[in-house]
Amino acid sequence: MTDGASQTTDQAVVDLPAVVETHELSKVYRTGFWLNQKVTSLKACTLRVTQGETFGLLGPNGAGKTTLLKTLLGITRPSSGSGTVLGKPLGDRGVKQRVGYLPENPYFYDYLTGWEMVQFTAGLFQIPAAVQRRRIPELLDLVGLAQSAAKGKQLRRYSKGMLQRVGMAQALINDPEVVFLDEPMSGLDPLGRYQIREIIQSLKAQGKTIFFNSHVLSDVERICDRVAILAQGELLCIGSLQELLGKADTYFVRVRGGNPTVLKQRVADLTFDEGTWQGHLMGSPQDFLASLHLMGGQLVSLELARSSLEEFFVDQLRQRGILVSS
Repeated sequence: MTDGASQTTDQAVVDLPAVVETHELSKVYRTGFWLNQKVTSLKACTLRVTQGETFGLLGPNGAGKTTLLKTLLGITRPSSGSGTVLGKPLGDRGVKQRVGYLPENPYFYDYLTGWEMVQFTAGLFQIPAAVQRRRIPELLDLVGLAQSAAKGKQLRRYSKGMLQRVGMAQALINDPEVVFLDEPMSGLDPLGRYQIREIIQSLKAQGKTIFFNSHVLSDVERICDRVAILAQGELLCIGSLQELLGKADTYFVRVRGGNPTVLKQRVADLTFDEGTWQGHLMGSPQDFLASLHLMGGQLVSLELARSSLEEFFVDQLRQRGILVSS
């Protein structure tokens, strides 16, 4: 991990118990006909995710996000380094009872109904039948899947969004302490993404720890406590949005109408675009809104002025030569 990543570690995070922790974790695959070629998928990854945190791992396709997730889950073994999940070494079988996992492209027995698939997963966890009868309807309601559809329709007839909901339900059937989600918003329409975000936020409200990979940066920016950027197997930076993007001390305002002469006295870099005046606010928002009301203007938007996560993400890749400017 780079020095910039280590410098963004917040003391409050350090004081909380670690749910996921890695130290210099690396993964090298052998490829080629004679397996004599090496591909490094993960390079000396060091990170710490604490209890109750929603942690987002960002990166372009092929960055190593899924490799890291599978290594944490014990699906694949690291080539070097170490790590723990819920205080146990990676690959510990007892931990698997305490985690939930939704892969990016889950494979379900498509001749089963949604209800049967969740019930099948409950059987793997040896959850008593009495608990299943209570828990399965609760989960189907949580993920927004009607019980009638879950019982009467085979998975082969499900849409991508419905399959994601079933996948989320099976990932939560054992009431896990930590939930791993690999690209949970991938391929979903805006409504599906909204519903998955709502589910993640409800899990956070229950005190669950959520670790998920994504390249949908707008979703990550809305729901994550901290984020990390992974590219070409290397962890570039890690921290809260405030730590990475900086604390905004000004506002960007858009208004419709008003007196341009007066607006220039209160808004820096004032420009007119698509029917609205916009720029960076000078002074307090309260004083500006009172002045705008007197001018007969209308507020369109008022937001903290700082770089978006997308801008920061692209800049990080560009600085390291991963993304070349056109």
